[in-house]
Amino acid sequence: MEISVKRGHAHEQKTACLVVGVHAGKRLGATAEALDKATRGLVSRLVKRGDLGGAPNETLLLPEAPGTAAERILLVGCGRPEALKPADYLSLVQKAARTIAEAGLKNAVSCLAEIPVRDRDAGWKIRQTCLAFGASAYRFERMKSKPSKRPHFARLGVLVGLDDSTEAQHAVNTAKGMLAGLSLMKDLANLPGNHCPPAQLAETARELGKTYRSLKVTVLERADMHKLGMGALLAVAQGSAQPPKLITLEYRGCPDESRPIVLVGKGVTFDSGGISIKPGANMDEMKFDMTGAASVLGVMKAVAELALPINVVGVVPTVENMPDGHAIKPGDVVTSLSGQTIEILNTDAEGRLILCDALSYAARFEPDVVIDIATLTGACVVALGSHASGLLSNHDALADELLAAGEKSGDRAWRLPLWDDYQKQLDSPFADMANVGGREAGTITAACFLSRYTKDYRWAHLDIAGTAWTSGKAKGSTGRPLPLLMEFILGRANLA
Repeated sequence: MEISVKRGHAHEQKTACLVVGVHAGKRLGATAEALDKATRGLVSRLVKRGDLGGAPNETLLLPEAPGTAAERILLVGCGRPEALKPADYLSLVQKAARTIAEAGLKNAVSCLAEIPVRDRDAGWKIRQTCLAFGASAYRFERMKSKPSKRPHFARLGVLVGLDDSTEAQHAVNTAKGMLAGLSLMKDLANLPGNHCPPAQLAETARELGKTYRSLKVTVLERADMHKLGMGALLAVAQGSAQPPKLITLEYRGCPDESRPIVLVGKGVTFDSGGISIKPGANMDEMKFDMTGAASVLGVMKAVAELALPINVVGVVPTVENMPDGHAIKPGDVVTSLSGQTIEILNTDAEGRLILCDALSYAARFEPDVVIDIATLTGACVVALGSHASGLLSNHDALADELLAAGEKSGDRAWRLPLWDDYQKQLDSPFADMANVGGREAGTITAACFLSRYTKDYRWAHLDIAGTAWTSGKAKGSTGRPLPLLMEFILGRANLA
């Protein structure tokens, strides 16, 4: 999708659709008033007779726009200007983007950045507008023999005042970088397991390394992991014909002495559950069990695309979890890279096994902070649904920073406790720990397991099991939590 900054009067914009906000109480904003004059009172007449009340998310698409260079006008309800919250703005720009996409329009110019939003500047509004239209324009048709004939939205203009043009261009550039990362992330997550095994994730990382000279890419093979002693990660992979990979991507945008942010993404390219096999219903969605890995690759692409002045390392442990004759069994004991032993009580609790070795490996980068991202527990879906990702951390300041980034981006998380009280649920009579802690507090005990491998640095865990994808007819990757992670990284780079 092309994005550009537009200047000048709204009625002079040549576009398939001009998107303009209207406030509740029959109040027109500055652009709507100017447009009303150009259309000889058309907008005010429609508002006065009640065709559009101005409540948030109301829309009215006018098929003609007399007196303007636009072919159509989309009026969007914006509520009362003194009461518009950031979440309301996100919701209304998403609704506007969907409305235009559903109408089959190929381009639009948005005037929504002029709407006052509590505690948010013009740059934030422009970036969120671009991301909303980008999400609406995204399609995944790689697996179809014939592409859809439905018109594809391809061009967005963002109308701003002259005083805002520099800030607007910066916001647009940032959004472009994020959309490049989001597109890669969604494409990887949406690919079926037979088209995206661990080797494909490794090849994608290598391609990123060729595209961006700022990225150093390394791929460890099974023999390398054996030498290191990654017994937990290898145990998950041993039931599959697909060889495991441990991928690292190092981005250095600051002097080498600056400690990096390390992102660790769970990359189970298909999760059958192993010997503890999953029920058949919706098992196809287990191709999304590598969304943590996809998000790390997407973030690394966005960071490199934007040439951010910060150091970031991505670590991607990737395997396929299958139940053949070589697969691990309940009751088996494996030894992790850290030397700690683990009794396998459930082979479907495999994500924490590959993550624990990757988290131990992450220490070699001397990180400032480590954040792991994983579709880890069904318990998180039960606890938080699809609205928020679960957040657990051994460092309060880091947790607060991530929560704030989630609030600002609209990609929210909710912190759960990581108390020592829960650790005893992982006790095992045969090993240092079990890989599951029973039915109670499953999200927390999974994080407790990971915390045993993160004692040497500041660490946070994002459980995205409920937020990574949608089911049903609209099944597909949501792109979360890339917006949260990028907001966090931009903040660390003093660019948010």
